[in-house]
Amino acid sequence: MTKTAFLGLGHYVPSKVVTNDDLAQMFDTSDEWIQQRTGIKERRYIEESGIGPSDLAVPAVQMACKNAGIEVSDIDAIIFATLSPDFNFPGSGCFLGDKLGLPGVPALDVRNQCSGFLYGLQIADAWIKCGMYKRVALVGGEVHSTALDFSDEGRDVTVLFGDGAACAILGPIEEGNRGVIDVEVHADGSGAKDLWLEGPASAYKPRITHEMIDNKTVHPSMNGRHVFRWATSKMPEVSRSVLERNNVAIEDLDWVIPHQANKRINEFVAQKLEVAPEKVIHNIEKYGNTTAASIPLALSEAIQDGRVKEGDLVLLPTFGSGFTWGAALVRL
Repeated sequence: MTKTAFLGLGHYVPSKVVTNDDLAQMFDTSDEWIQQRTGIKERRYIEESGIGPSDLAVPAVQMACKNAGIEVSDIDAIIFATLSPDFNFPGSGCFLGDKLGLPGVPALDVRNQCSGFLYGLQIADAWIKCGMYKRVALVGGEVHSTALDFSDEGRDVTVLFGDGAACAILGPIEEGNRGVIDVEVHADGSGAKDLWLEGPASAYKPRITHEMIDNKTVHPSMNGRHVFRWATSKMPEVSRSVLERNNVAIEDLDWVIPHQANKRINEFVAQKLEVAPEKVIHNIEKYGNTTAASIPLALSEAIQDGRVKEGDLVLLPTFGSGFTWGAALVRL
């Protein structure tokens, strides 16, 4: 039976490093305060205006293709997961396809925020298993820095986010035990306004006003306690569901690579799942929360530095705005 395999991964982050001390020069915070609450030490921001997530995705896709042993021209479908598209329309996947020189290749944008990579993985898995496409570039790319509120009022959200992109090249394999074993995703819109960006919005006429800017509804907002409570409940729940359905025990896992939203959330989830801390991969201290890019970015880095190897069994849990959440079980 055809299975979907990770053929190669790649990632890219901007060169501009923004430390906690840098943020402390802009609003009332400190390195100690941020690290205690989030585990973040620094993050990356785009270097100048005019750089969108599709720009960050280009070198990530090129790196993934090289590691997969294919040419960029071999890609026959693009799935682009992002909550920060280059523009309201068209989708970032279309911009990326043009920048990669892939005219005619279909491009689908997935707007499921921190869970976007797993939603995209479920779609790519179905496409590949049914024979529709053979080389799918699944991309997570974000530019958060241009939407953040660099004031005392916005600090709780601003300290969390960074810019970056990552890509997985997915394709069919017929033999061996590698491949995507299972992907489970969920959503519950009752928590939508606990983590959202209200404006501009097509629900309002006009879509943007000076009042929205003055009231700061053009910046993301979050009910941190509510998000923490949901994340530490839903991530273990969906992880157990995927593991039990596939008769996999926690101790069978080689690695757990969770969405990098908050290191405290991930530590809490690992404790609930009774996963050994040394099996949990974090890189949030370097990049902050890159939402749709965070899981593939962490996975790509871990493969590059030799921690994650071919044949490893990996659990990928996530939670984010929507609320959306999910988990994937993959044999690399």
